[in-house]
Amino acid sequence: MTDRSKPKSEFAPVDEQLDLLLRGVVDLVTEDQLRDKLTRSRQTGRPLTVKAGFDPSSPDLHLGHTVLLHKMKHFQDLGHRVVFVIGDFTAMIGDPTGRNLTRPQLTAEEVADHAETYKKQLFRILDPDRTVVDYNSRWLDKLGSNGIVRLAGRYTLARMMERDDFRSRFESNQAISLHELLYPLVQAYDSIALEADVELGGHDQIFNLLVGRDLMKAEGLEPQIVLTVPLLVGTDGVEKMSKSLDNAIAVEDSASEIYGKTMSIPDKLMWDWYLLLTELSDSEIEDRRRSIANGDLHPKQAKQELASRLAADYHGDEQAARAAAEFEKVFAAGGLPEEMPEHSLEGPMALPRMLTQTGLARSNNEARRLIQQGAVTIDGERSSDPFLELAARQEPYLFKVGKRRFAKIQIS
Repeated sequence: MTDRSKPKSEFAPVDEQLDLLLRGVVDLVTEDQLRDKLTRSRQTGRPLTVKAGFDPSSPDLHLGHTVLLHKMKHFQDLGHRVVFVIGDFTAMIGDPTGRNLTRPQLTAEEVADHAETYKKQLFRILDPDRTVVDYNSRWLDKLGSNGIVRLAGRYTLARMMERDDFRSRFESNQAISLHELLYPLVQAYDSIALEADVELGGHDQIFNLLVGRDLMKAEGLEPQIVLTVPLLVGTDGVEKMSKSLDNAIAVEDSASEIYGKTMSIPDKLMWDWYLLLTELSDSEIEDRRRSIANGDLHPKQAKQELASRLAADYHGDEQAARAAAEFEKVFAAGGLPEEMPEHSLEGPMALPRMLTQTGLARSNNEARRLIQQGAVTIDGERSSDPFLELAARQEPYLFKVGKRRFAKIQIS
């Protein structure tokens, strides 16, 4: 076994570590046990093993996922060993957390494709040389049917039904598939296999993480510390960030998209984003809030700084500066972006279908709604006719949908 010990002097004092690790935390089970683990780690020179699991249920990570990655980075910056667990096994079960219906099960091919994109995206935040990436199929495949039955025998149905989503679905006579009950158990087995000291997760994962503590005790292991972070509210300022709700910023979005979408969030939301998505200290964030309250800083300036920081985190300072300049040109001065998607279509075609074909709307229903709301302009003129068909011409039509979606569409 590789010796991962470090010289004792390389670990910061425990109170100093806790100041960083508890930043923005929702649940901690328990602080005394975490302090004890950090003290022993500092005395022995052995880093803690800190795990977080990500099921590759979709190909893109968004900024909501990065809240957890930032907390992993805090542990990593303090010298601890972080393990990014790709849940290729658990993704084929489907995490029932927060679901009113059974989640569709993915194929092995879909999971493998999504996992590859995760590996590329996570290193935008974590140090690739100090991050362990593992797949939970490595140990769960070996568990076999005997192991699954034995694992299930360590937990009761009554305890499982304490989960809010299971209980509410049962009480409202909604179906709960038996395989869903296995999800918290196999996630917990990840912690057993890795002998985790700490498991991180979103606040909605608290039940699953506590199952990990219980099963580690049953296996005779020291139980992991459970630490959860808030669920990031999306750009709409209301719902948890989710690609399906169209309120997400993807890690792979361009600098202009990151900047523009950040500028669209409600002013009150930016303080949570500063706390959860940047490395600014609590005191620096509070200074900005105080300056706005005193009238020394305009809220737009604070939001511009946030947008620039996020764009620079993923694309560098130069592209962030270009994104800021383009935003002012397009949204403040009424200009056009330097670059926009170009599409070629064969006409005639009804306007709603044209918008969906080019990705300017997610569905014909959304396209019709946008048209009726006056959110669609063609060559600078607002179009409110959902039955409009555009004729072929040599020059492309310039489309603007909403505030941030532009495209050139050539009709032939």
